[in-house]
Amino acid sequence: MSAPDLTLVLGGARSGKSRYAEGLVTALGGPRVYIATARIWDDEMAERVAAHCGDRGPGWTTVEEPLDLTGALRRHAADGTGVLVDCLTLWLTNLLMAEADVESQTAALVAALAGLPGRVVLVSNEVGLGIVPDNALARRFRDHAGRLHQAVAAVAPRVVLTVAGLPIFAKGNAP
Repeated sequence: MSAPDLTLVLGGARSGKSRYAEGLVTALGGPRVYIATARIWDDEMAERVAAHCGDRGPGWTTVEEPLDLTGALRRHAADGTGVLVDCLTLWLTNLLMAEADVESQTAALVAALAGLPGRVVLVSNEVGLGIVPDNALARRFRDHAGRLHQAVAAVAPRVVLTVAGLPIFAKGNAP
């Protein structure tokens, strides 16, 4: 069995991670699916989402899925198709806000990733490089994000950290 065409792209805010990930999916040349995990809570978030859609341009099918990421991936990943998930940390936020079982959701996602067809690129915010958060919920989020990233990185053949728009290959080589 060959390794999945799976890439985890991590980075800080405005690091260029989404742009880099979009390029990986576009380079495949086939159908492109964008799985958006964001929820629109306010006008500012709506503007951010609209800007991201405009930056991507035509040719993308957008699927909004704030909670059932594993199901969305199973439904949309296919041979010759590129799937971009943006982003895992927003998905994690949604799970925490819904008081879902984060550990079981993470385990289900990681189990599904190894067998998905096509190219799958997962974007996530690296939140473990900053200061220790000052409240319990933020610390819980940071801890879950760190464990999620480690679990996904363990099954992904490629892990890329973006810094100032530049990809740094932590695991594997450019596809």
